[in-house]
Amino acid sequence: MMISQLFILSSKGDHLIYKDYRGEAGSDVIDVFYEKVTALTGDQPPVVMSHKDLHFVHIRQGGLYWVATTTADSSPFSIIEFLNRLSGLVKDYCGSLSEKAIQMNFALIYELLDEVLDYGYVQMTSSDVLKNFIQSEAVSSKPFSLFDLSNVGLFGAETQQNKVAPSSAATRPIQSSRDPGGKSEIFVDVIEKMSVVIGSNGVLMKADIEGEVRVKCYMPSCSEMRIGLNEEFSVGKSQLRGYGAAVRVDECSFHQSVQLDEFHSHRILRLCPSQGEHAVMQYRLSDELPSAPPFRLFPSVERDSAGRLLMYLKLRCDLPPKSTAINLSASIPVPRGAVSLSQELSSPDQSAELQLQNRTVFWKIPRFCGGTQLSALFKLDVPGLSSASMLEVGPVGLSFELPKWTGTGLQIRFLRLSPVHPGPSQRWVRYVTHSDSYIIRI
Repeated sequence: MMISQLFILSSKGDHLIYKDYRGEAGSDVIDVFYEKVTALTGDQPPVVMSHKDLHFVHIRQGGLYWVATTTADSSPFSIIEFLNRLSGLVKDYCGSLSEKAIQMNFALIYELLDEVLDYGYVQMTSSDVLKNFIQSEAVSSKPFSLFDLSNVGLFGAETQQNKVAPSSAATRPIQSSRDPGGKSEIFVDVIEKMSVVIGSNGVLMKADIEGEVRVKCYMPSCSEMRIGLNEEFSVGKSQLRGYGAAVRVDECSFHQSVQLDEFHSHRILRLCPSQGEHAVMQYRLSDELPSAPPFRLFPSVERDSAGRLLMYLKLRCDLPPKSTAINLSASIPVPRGAVSLSQELSSPDQSAELQLQNRTVFWKIPRFCGGTQLSALFKLDVPGLSSASMLEVGPVGLSFELPKWTGTGLQIRFLRLSPVHPGPSQRWVRYVTHSDSYIIRI
């Protein structure tokens, strides 16, 4: 694998980082790439694009374009893997991935690139190895305080000590080898993505969950860590144990650092975590949900005497009463030609708007408690509304975040370090499920 140039662009095309390793193409390739990627229709541009003899390979992380160019017959999958690892390195060393973080730490990122790539060839991508060579100190884009609870959000979660870790607690740089002080903390995040299709008759047609257990370590020295999962956790239908509330997945894979000698008997993951963030386990559950889908929609679509389109939507949250969904948004496609929207919402914190260019109504709900129901009445003026155009309504797409809840039921029983690390340390376990694709047909 040989890389000719590497650059990082903002979503608006601003040049944040640029490195030319081989001088095989001019600096105008940045503008060429951005013109090509923004001229495409659709939300998902191709990962690999070509211009003359030059190939662009890019990923999107943190709202930024991470781009590598090559003129050789390099494997695009290898370059994609490298770009993902590079974005992970930058996140480890800068604390977060954002335009501001890149701008404030450009000297550190250029130093990382000098160590990671030599004349376009990859040398190393290990945070533990690199921290012995990196001299620049990271500048945090936001000061970190464990006791600042004003921004508890996506990952705010109760711990065994009944404390709350703010959502920004893990968005800070890892410690350098010259900074032995600082907080000794480990964050274990169980993150799941849910894909659901519900038919117009309310029947669940498809349900997939993809999840991962991520560890972010701020321990200055390596300790062995043991992560205990549900004792009744099973992989594949043939391994169901037949007692308790079984948690089942179809597929499961582990990071190479995880030792599995206790997994098969006691469902314990054993590893020596290095500083930085790693996905220690990934899993998938296909065509099944262990409980009811978190949201149900009861729609009514008709035309009133004035020729307007009336949409009455009742949305029910079937989560447990103590659970809460946040940042929920429903997108409802409407007929072409819709010109205006009036609305009646069941609570004042909701909002809705009609985006004419997308012919879509967006209904936004900041918080939605489990076991409750919300409703909305939308009245749309659609000149020339007909029975055929009413068929253009839907399907409804939901986007949401579910903190402190997992769709599979996977839980962390315990998180232990051995030997016990000297000095004060904190261990945080957090859960979140968010929508990957949640479609409800009308």
